[in-house]
Amino acid sequence: MGDPKQITVDATIDNVATVTDFVNEELEKLGCSMKAQMQIDVAIDELFGNIAHYAYGSGSGTATVEVHGRKEEPAQVMVTFKDQGVPYNPLEKDDPDVTLSAEERQIGGLGIFLVKKTMDDISYEYRDGKNILTIKKNL
Repeated sequence: MGDPKQITVDATIDNVATVTDFVNEELEKLGCSMKAQMQIDVAIDELFGNIAHYAYGSGSGTATVEVHGRKEEPAQVMVTFKDQGVPYNPLEKDDPDVTLSAEERQIGGLGIFLVKKTMDDISYEYRDGKNILTIKKNL
């Protein structure tokens, strides 16, 4: 994979668009399909949105997003989200029971479930005081 491109922004909902634009610029350089780009955009919205809402409680902080891409086969992109907020592994949350009707289902959890379903790999670690969540998508 090439050298990662990265952006560090305040962890606010307003910056979801900034991060999405940054990642999409890199995806275009990789010749990413529109379908894969839309799935990655949904993942950014969910994952960066979670950081903005929950990582720092009522305080504030920053988040760094790194993009690594590879054009040669198998073409792949890796997007890593890093924050120094409260340790939280969204992958430990049980998947929602999607066989239940919307009324019967627990609130929440659908976004991360969608991310798991549409990405080829997703991993989390807490290291050096940071949440590090990485998604991989084969292009």
